Amino acid sequence: MGISPHEYLVRYRLKHAQKLLLNPEEGRSLADVAAACGFADQAHLGTAATQTRILSELPAKGIDGLAISPVDPSNQTLKLNDVPKQALLFTMHSDAPDSSRMCYVGIDNVAAGRQTGELVKQALPKGGKIMVFVGTLDAQNSRERSSGLKEVLQGSNVQVIDCRTDDTDWVRAKANVLDTMVKYPDMAALVGLWGYNGPAILNAVKDSKKVGAVQIVCFDDEEETLQGVRDGGIFATVVQQPYDFGYRSITLMNKYLNGDKSVIPAHKKVVASTVGITKDKVEEYAANLKKLRGH
Repeated sequence: MGISPHEYLVRYRLKHAQKLLLNPEEGRSLADVAAACGFADQAHLGTAATQTRILSELPAKGIDGLAISPVDPSNQTLKLNDVPKQALLFTMHSDAPDSSRMCYVGIDNVAAGRQTGELVKQALPKGGKIMVFVGTLDAQNSRERSSGLKEVLQGSNVQVIDCRTDDTDWVRAKANVLDTMVKYPDMAALVGLWGYNGPAILNAVKDSKKVGAVQIVCFDDEEETLQGVRDGGIFATVVQQPYDFGYRSITLMNKYLNGDKSVIPAHKKVVASTVGITKDKVEEYAANLKKLRGH
């Protein structure tokens, strides 16, 4: 076969995951699918290599439309450009602006980065050193969030030391934080740009017994993140509307495929806003989130 037994097993598991994800009757979350296929977590289903493999196989399934959050858009553009030859292509959450996608549904990530920067300044009124953490800087959303963050902090008394990446490895994400706090004992704040970075940072800060001494600003509404905001371990999190991204992507694709071309704006972007959640706002947000999830 020309591949190692390990690679064969990984491909077999990914094919099974693809079948589960393509079956709407299953109704499984990405984390559930990952567990059912023998992966430790859903990060294994979100790498650029995995996405590229799926992109190669899906059009042959006879699909009419595809919505994807590209992990490495600059290196996936050529493969993404093959999709519109056979199906409607939307990007969501992370864009691939140089591709032939029909529309992007998601946030303005530069604006979200600016919002994060403003929250960092609120958390550190006297300034100080900060470290930024993210899965990869190859993703469009990572680069844009980082750009917006640095733009707001430029000329302030907040110093960005560096940005540490973990390739969506959650164990490494926490290790990066622990390493940072050993190397920079005077670190004032830690900033996470992807959803799982918040819990990873919080757990590392707890292990280092520095809760409250080091401020945390992060992204998304992981339950552990929201609890961290409630408890005061996390100063703030910038939340998106991922349910809305998926809903609007599918709704717009359906309308477009049924002949209503007017649903796509001229600039080919449908932009949602973000909200900064601090301790005084977390309960109201959590209650609304439960309603959205049907709990």
